[in-house]
Amino acid sequence: MKLTGAQIIIETLIEQGCKTAFGYPGGAVLNIYDELYNNSDRIEHIITAHEQGAAHAADGYARATGEVGVVIATSGPGATNLVTGIATAMLDSVPVVAITGNVSTDLIGRDSFQEVDIMGITIPITKHNYFVKSVDELADTIREAFTIAKSGRPGPVLIDVPKDVQLASCEYEVHPVTEPYPMELAADENIEAAADIIGESRRPYIYCGGGVVIGNAAKEVVALSEKIDAPVGCSMMGLSAISGDHKNALGMQGMHGTFAASRAMAEADVIIALGVRFSDRATGNKKKFASGARIIHIDIEPAELGKNIPAYLGIIADVKDAVARLLDAVKEKKNDEWRAKVEQFKLRSVNPNFNPDDMRPYQIIDCVGKYTDDNTVIATDVGQHQMWTAQRYPFKTPRTFVTSGGLGTMGYGLGAAIGSAVGTGRKTVLFTGDGSFGMNLNELATAVSFNVPVIVVLLNNGVLGMVRQWQSIFYQKHYSNTTLGRKTNFKKLAEAFGADGYECNTMAEFEKAFSEAFAKGGPAVIDCHIDMDEMVLPMTPPGGTVDQMIVKKKDINL
Repeated sequence: MKLTGAQIIIETLIEQGCKTAFGYPGGAVLNIYDELYNNSDRIEHIITAHEQGAAHAADGYARATGEVGVVIATSGPGATNLVTGIATAMLDSVPVVAITGNVSTDLIGRDSFQEVDIMGITIPITKHNYFVKSVDELADTIREAFTIAKSGRPGPVLIDVPKDVQLASCEYEVHPVTEPYPMELAADENIEAAADIIGESRRPYIYCGGGVVIGNAAKEVVALSEKIDAPVGCSMMGLSAISGDHKNALGMQGMHGTFAASRAMAEADVIIALGVRFSDRATGNKKKFASGARIIHIDIEPAELGKNIPAYLGIIADVKDAVARLLDAVKEKKNDEWRAKVEQFKLRSVNPNFNPDDMRPYQIIDCVGKYTDDNTVIATDVGQHQMWTAQRYPFKTPRTFVTSGGLGTMGYGLGAAIGSAVGTGRKTVLFTGDGSFGMNLNELATAVSFNVPVIVVLLNNGVLGMVRQWQSIFYQKHYSNTTLGRKTNFKKLAEAFGADGYECNTMAEFEKAFSEAFAKGGPAVIDCHIDMDEMVLPMTPPGGTVDQMIVKKKDINL
């Protein structure tokens, strides 16, 4: 059948399994939006308040579902407004396809109205991008984009489609959903070598990264930890791969990780690193990091092996297949002395007992955990609230933690929470701070307009908390531009958008508000007033070692 380029875009998206697209219309994509109108019974479109929110929504949709997220934007500022969202997806390996319109091909390079070289802008932050010059190549370009986005280490792909290509026509045939490119599998000798190293270890440690969640390898990793009697520490992106209440789970490792996870990694003799980058936030002083351990690093991305930390054995492989085969190759073992030592580390990880009636971050997070279930998606923005959530929330199921790790994008949370809730069809809780929320609160309009079940828990301390914490510890309390002093009434703001609004100063007030909001399903904003001097601890100083970890506030020379 003969279709226009705009029709081909919609038909190919549907063909590739896209159920929902996020975006914002404009002149260069009016033909695409006309076809969205004509096919509204086959594909849902959610218009956000801003293109950045749409990009984050597509990202959250992809993280929570494991499917490819789709975002559409017009040319010029519409396209450039996607950039932060695309970069966020790139740094966290999230499969997103972004489709942008552009001026007609005969106007390219003439500084036409709303013309921008979005390909040139996004080359460093995409797995691949395309400028479609002919309608004849449009359908196959979209199919290839989906394949690339979800293959190997996933990531965002951008397709720029000039307006004349959207108007032109050609023959179109429906194709099957594209499959990812075949994964590289570990060589047998590498699996055997890894099994031998593990067999010789007395203090094995599994370091679980986001690649385990992305690669659907959580069950295999848990089984391996049980067979070789190894504790499991997670990067922030690896959280949710192993249930927080599993006997081997030590929680998050790194700058703000638990004492147990970071100390056990420092004292391990073998570290089995799975789908991790060894970022600076995880390692601290690279020269002294895990100096007594042999590191087995398994990752689908060759560039990650040895990039930050040298690997004793680096294996390029699909982590799910590699761990499954490693599970067969290793012999069951017990490490009683190591187990006892790790249990002592856990005792030092126990958080201090606060008055349960105090309005403090851990109490708020604990209260939320009482009402949510194992499949509730928890999203965050970036800052102290993100770390408190990573440290405290009882994650039990993969793909239930949606947060910006690599880029650390303030303003990510609400768009991502909307995308997560739309993709899963389940209630989503967003933990945010007043600094981050101020960057994306316009998306409340989206949540209300589409009745998206998002409950926003706003940890409001009146400051940019994480930056203030650094200023307190490292900058002699020079609080330069971190005290916001805003007069915003978030309860009234939420109500003005059409959401339910609550304001809480005590835990009793919070529990009443959250139980009511969660039962109703949102959208809702719960403004929780907390102390501006709350800190995220433990904390390993930047470039420091686990021996310099600040565990308690009294250890800081303030």
